[in-house]
Amino acid sequence: MDPLDIARWQFGITTVYHFFFVPLTIGLSALVAGLQTAWVRTGRTDYLRATKFWGKLFLINFAMGIVTGIVQEFQFGMNWSAYSRFVGDVFGAPLAIEGLLAFFVESTFLGLWIFGWDRLPKRIHLACIWLVAFGTLLSAYFILAANSWMQHPVGYHLSGATGRAELTDFWAVLTNSTMLVAFPHTITAAFVTAGLFIVGVSAWHLARRKHVEVFRSSLKMALVVTLVSAVGVAITGDVQGKVMTAQQPMKMAAAEALYSTEQPASFSILTVGTLDGGREVYSVKVPRLLSFLATGSFKGRVQGINDVQAAEQAKYGPGDYRPVIPLAYWNFRIMVGVGFLTALIALLGLWLLRRGRLPSNRWVWRVGVLALALPFVGNSAGWIFTEMGRQPWSVYGVMKTASSVSPTVGATSMLISVIALTTLYGVLMVIEAGLMVRYVKAGPPSETEVLAPPGGDGADSEQSLTFAY
Repeated sequence: MDPLDIARWQFGITTVYHFFFVPLTIGLSALVAGLQTAWVRTGRTDYLRATKFWGKLFLINFAMGIVTGIVQEFQFGMNWSAYSRFVGDVFGAPLAIEGLLAFFVESTFLGLWIFGWDRLPKRIHLACIWLVAFGTLLSAYFILAANSWMQHPVGYHLSGATGRAELTDFWAVLTNSTMLVAFPHTITAAFVTAGLFIVGVSAWHLARRKHVEVFRSSLKMALVVTLVSAVGVAITGDVQGKVMTAQQPMKMAAAEALYSTEQPASFSILTVGTLDGGREVYSVKVPRLLSFLATGSFKGRVQGINDVQAAEQAKYGPGDYRPVIPLAYWNFRIMVGVGFLTALIALLGLWLLRRGRLPSNRWVWRVGVLALALPFVGNSAGWIFTEMGRQPWSVYGVMKTASSVSPTVGATSMLISVIALTTLYGVLMVIEAGLMVRYVKAGPPSETEVLAPPGGDGADSEQSLTFAY
């Protein structure tokens, strides 16, 4: 057993699992804030009921995100101590600010929002949930700044005395060109996730004609958000692809399984390669499309895997600088395919709901429920592609993953850690699913419950949920 492989498996499992909750938290916080704003402005009870219903699910997801996210930072010291020593001065700065500033804002104002119902003035209470939504965006910004530094290191120098990367320009880290395209792409994907989550849950209730007044408006809002955000994902993804081509040509070549440099380059819909990923055997292509995606010109030149491999060997020394080609290729297509499918579902849903209609065909509602899973698949594929496509580098062009693992932690210790954490996360998944299903089935509170006086039988359900944790 190779400690490096085990450490990578552990980080991959825990990171993908944690990222189930992150985009949903980001998107739901803003959508709950939007629903509460609609209630404050109109006084309509159905908006208040929707706010409290979706607020419950947001709280469950937020709590699970915190629990699963704590392990991420511990792993840097546990399994990746060599990496932590080398880049801690740079990498730790945005993560520290995320914890001290962004998460502080999130947790503080979330507490005020949970316990402030009927205690704070309406508009101040509303401001609390908007500040929570702002805090989630701020957290995402600083975390993506740290991750983008791994993709495109800037604002540092290598110390001759310590051999460590030392921060020289924090503003350069925060305005990294990679981060400036990754942030809007991630946030729009988060709104697609939250939108289709609301679509799926609303479809389940509307198929049974339950709480129609609440879920009809929730569904329409979610479909609009999903469609607009899916267009945003496509636009920002296109920009990100061009930046990636310039900064990490091997990742783009791997995403297309393009072995030889082409000008113009065709986009591969389906490619079958040799088992070792060394060459293409069969491919179905769209002429010139890859050139446009990579360079913005239908006549653009796109470097192939073999040429990039030769260039990187000349620059960095002997070694294999190719990622796992099939993994990069198929995860890229899953990510892109899910993006287009979510936009199509949102467009179809809005057409079926036009003029206040409510479809009677059960297949429509089944599609809506099944669509709930799509963004989670797309998000996972996107992150796997982003991180695995950078291999063999942990910090691109600066530090290899093989040099980042803890030198004194043995394979047995790491294996025990993987088994323990995977088991724990499996238990947490059961708890998460159980809580979600329970509160989804319960539906929104009734008008009597949401309008009950403070301290009465209809005491705030979010408080009860919080104490239940």
